[in-house]
Amino acid sequence: MEKIVQTAGRIQLGSFAPDFAHFNDDILFGENWNNRDIDHKTRCIITVVALMSSGITDSSLKYHLENAKKSGVTKKEIAAIVTHAAFYVGWPKAWAVFNMAKEIWAEETSADDAKAEHAAKMVFPIGAPNDGFAQYFSGQSYLAPVSDSQVGIFNVTFEPRCRNNWHIHHASKGGGQILVCVAGRGYYQEWGKNALEMNPGDCINIPAGIKHWHGAAPDSWFSHLAIEVPGENCSNEWLEPVNDADYDKLK
Repeated sequence: MEKIVQTAGRIQLGSFAPDFAHFNDDILFGENWNNRDIDHKTRCIITVVALMSSGITDSSLKYHLENAKKSGVTKKEIAAIVTHAAFYVGWPKAWAVFNMAKEIWAEETSADDAKAEHAAKMVFPIGAPNDGFAQYFSGQSYLAPVSDSQVGIFNVTFEPRCRNNWHIHHASKGGGQILVCVAGRGYYQEWGKNALEMNPGDCINIPAGIKHWHGAAPDSWFSHLAIEVPGENCSNEWLEPVNDADYDKLK
């Protein structure tokens, strides 16, 4: 999570109330919001509920609702949060929050909801669309570098049904790859063997020279860490796509 930097206090009240601006920008946001004892998403939810309970429905609530959405709170989650809080702080307050939340989450489709829900289940980011390797994938994938020194580690995310082509990691010594599932459900398969289901915490060791593929289950987003095993003369050989008929047999 990037460090939160706030300047609204100084911009709007710096000359009129410099102490308040300092407390707002440097203490409330600069120190409290950057405290890691509570994760950022939880802090956003707490703040929305606190404002709702106080009956505050001005621009500050809109700001914190938008902040909650950016932190991974989905449309389904915000609806459940506001509904739950309504029983304790008041039904009219829930109506006021919903009127604002509907606008903020209006453009989010069910696919976006699923992606955001998946992202919220792991500590690693989904990253950017994996355009550089798109030709070797059936469906949309995303790539987030975790480490690019000593050992290459990448968080690879697959939308439902997305999988990479059959491929082989070559090396004259060492090499290969390790996969660690961090969220969702997917599959790994070696040529001539049955596909293995992967769930969070599962680890697959892939020696060099093994023809294989990996990707998401038909009904689930899937993310794994791809760890490059050091070796000599390492290279990847991309082969044919996974046959649709074979893939459709997976559940």
